[in-house]
Amino acid sequence: MFPEHRPRRLRVTPAMRRLVSETTLRPRQLILPMFVAEGADAPRPIASMPGVVQHTRDSLRKAAVDAVRAGVGGLMLFGIPEHHDAIGSGATDENGILNVALRDLKAELGDETVLMADTCLDEFTDHGHCGVLDANGGVDNDATLERYAEMALAQARAGAHLLGPSGMMDGQVGVIRRALDDAGFTDTGILAYSAKYSSAFFGPFREAVNSQLKGDRKTYQQDPGNAREAIREIELDVAEGADMVMVKPALAYLDIVRAAAEVSPVPVAAYNISGEYAMVEAAVANGWLNREATILEVLTSIRRAGADSILTYWAAEAARWLD
Repeated sequence: MFPEHRPRRLRVTPAMRRLVSETTLRPRQLILPMFVAEGADAPRPIASMPGVVQHTRDSLRKAAVDAVRAGVGGLMLFGIPEHHDAIGSGATDENGILNVALRDLKAELGDETVLMADTCLDEFTDHGHCGVLDANGGVDNDATLERYAEMALAQARAGAHLLGPSGMMDGQVGVIRRALDDAGFTDTGILAYSAKYSSAFFGPFREAVNSQLKGDRKTYQQDPGNAREAIREIELDVAEGADMVMVKPALAYLDIVRAAAEVSPVPVAAYNISGEYAMVEAAVANGWLNREATILEVLTSIRRAGADSILTYWAAEAARWLD
């Protein structure tokens, strides 16, 4: 009679495996990060992220519509200005590239998708940090919060449904929430980058946004060895009014995604970041991995860990496969 238990009975056919599948991966759970470059007259390929580009305003509109038609749940927009300065003026300029592009997509798509904006200064500063600097060259937390409030209002006016404060400044969610509410934007949500780690996997993203950074961001992004700290950050952001929370990166921090899902009373997102994307694409280019199967396995692993939504550069493509 041995063996008495035969779990393989539930794996015998595709229909059986589909019936008992524990983790779902659907297009609506995927969010596409997109880059738009000021002054670009044609999409610019990003060498370290094959298949991803810095868009023109026109190509952004087309790619956004295509992604929404494919079923993705939302779009996260990053702006790349032609000029940088110490306080990231382009971030709050109503004619700055990010705010103009938000208006473009709002006019094109309305409420057909969830339009999100990166609410951070790093793309706009000439020093590449996520905030303004003090006299000693450190990031001034409270002065940065003032800039975040201004940036949040500019993005809300431009039509963003969700704002994504990603700078890991203490109190950023609360300051943004108060600024939005005081200005009448009570329906504009906050997707807080609550547990954002100082990761080596961010490398390709720096190319994608033409980062001016020298040095590192270890004084405000989390130490990769810390887990309890992530839970504290999540709880603080929820208390300050976050509507969703995020863990970034995803693959090297699946334990954090799981821990976040277990404690968070609001939806949890995870960002499948540039370095994770680049690793898979490089292995595929060398013939070492099956591309579609690997991408879907990566995304499923993030969902299995507990993420309700996944930001991924594969969002539109994966959505078409899943649909």
